[in-house]
Amino acid sequence: MRTLCASTLIGEFFVIGFAGLVAMKSDDLTNAAVWTVCGIGMLFSVLLCGMITRPGGVQLGWALQIALVASGFVVPTMFVLGVAFGALWWASVHYGRRIDAVKARWAAQAEAQAPAGS
Repeated sequence: MRTLCASTLIGEFFVIGFAGLVAMKSDDLTNAAVWTVCGIGMLFSVLLCGMITRPGGVQLGWALQIALVASGFVVPTMFVLGVAFGALWWASVHYGRRIDAVKARWAAQAEAQAPAGS
């Protein structure tokens, strides 16, 4: 699960950065405000890569997905990208857990088949 989720989060890192470039064009926002919010989001996405397997990591990932969708109020394209990354996040968590379960089952089978003396 960790690899799939981390890949999604790194993709989001770049999308947040590009959304910041688009948001800079807005006359209503200062560059400092845009890059403070985007910088926090980018940092959060990278830090979350290391926290995925810890308690609450997946829930924090969902919080980031909600924030991406909500950023569509500033950059309308982010509504679409936020939903797309939300779907990727769901798939990463769902299929990642299934892959982890299969790997654990294979490891248990290999351990059961190993000779007792080794």
